[in-house]
Amino acid sequence: MSLDYYAINSRAVDLLLSVKKHTSSINPALKSLVELRVSQINGCAYCVSLHSNEARQAGVEQQTLDCLPAWGESGLFAEKEMVALGWAEAVTTIAQQSDMDGQLSKLLTQFSEAEAVDLTVIISLMNCMNRIAISFGDKPDISH
Repeated sequence: MSLDYYAINSRAVDLLLSVKKHTSSINPALKSLVELRVSQINGCAYCVSLHSNEARQAGVEQQTLDCLPAWGESGLFAEKEMVALGWAEAVTTIAQQSDMDGQLSKLLTQFSEAEAVDLTVIISLMNCMNRIAISFGDKPDISH
C-alpha cells in the first residue's frame, strides 16, 4: 500500500526539503554519499536509488558507490569522507551509541563547527525523509 504524501501535503514536504539549501558548506559529492549511506542503513529503496543517481551526477565513481556499505574497509575513501560516514552512521543509529562526545570530537578533527552542523542537518533530514518515504510506500522509479 502507498500514500501520495506529497500530493496530500506538498507544503510540509517542500518546507522540509528547503532545509537543504542551507547546508552549502558540504560539497555535493560528500552530501550524496552521506545521504546514500543513511538511506542504506534505513532500508529506503526509493532514497537509495535517488541518491545513487545524485552521487553519480556529482562525479562519484561507481566502484566507490559499490563499496559504500563497506566504506571502512574499502580503502576508497579519504579520511574526511570516512569521518563523515562514521558520523552519519552514529547519528542514524543514535539510540545504540554510547559515546557521541567521542564521535563529535572525531568529526571536529576534519570539519569546522559550521560544517559539522550542516552535515548533521543533512543526516537528520535524510533520516526524516527515509521514514516518510518508507512509511508511505515510496518505491524507486523503475522506468529505464
